[in-house]
Amino acid sequence: MDNTVGRLNQKLSRLQKSLIIGSILGDGYIRIVDGRSNAFLEINHSSKAKKYVDWKYEILKNICVSGPKERVSGVGRKAYRFFTRQLEEITYLYKLFYKDKKKVIPRNLKLDPMILAVWYMDDGSKSSKEDIYLNTQQFSMNDQKFLLHALRELNIKARLNKDKQYYRIRILKESIGTFMKIIDKEMEDSMRYKMI
Repeated sequence: MDNTVGRLNQKLSRLQKSLIIGSILGDGYIRIVDGRSNAFLEINHSSKAKKYVDWKYEILKNICVSGPKERVSGVGRKAYRFFTRQLEEITYLYKLFYKDKKKVIPRNLKLDPMILAVWYMDDGSKSSKEDIYLNTQQFSMNDQKFLLHALRELNIKARLNKDKQYYRIRILKESIGTFMKIIDKEMEDSMRYKMI
């Protein structure tokens, strides 16, 4: 993010800010508990992604209450998750990225290699045809169009691709090499299977 990340209190490092923003674009959620003044981040992935969750925790552990724990949901899904403490800096991001408890994209979003890598590790996929997708179906059409613009700022060409009834972002073949080069050094080892 442009000035936005810079304005956060320095309790969060640049790396932590980028990891949190990438997680918000992906599978991470920020919440405020009723009656509390500050928000916290929840990182929650399948237990198959244990190494990835542990990697995120190592970067964020100084702002967490405790380490990741496995949890079985009512439908038998095994999740592995942790929470940060409630912090002003996370509340600030909540106000930027949520409207009426739904994720939105702030118009001053600037992507960096860590944001892009975490977003892809969380919510990206490659097809058998070696197409690359960012599963942005949860965002509005206008927000997705803005994300296309943010990707163009990194010289990544992409377009919206209809997936059943919703749209998601597809990286154009001519930009896949650029995309992979940008995220390569930030990828956590267990997630490198997503690389081309």
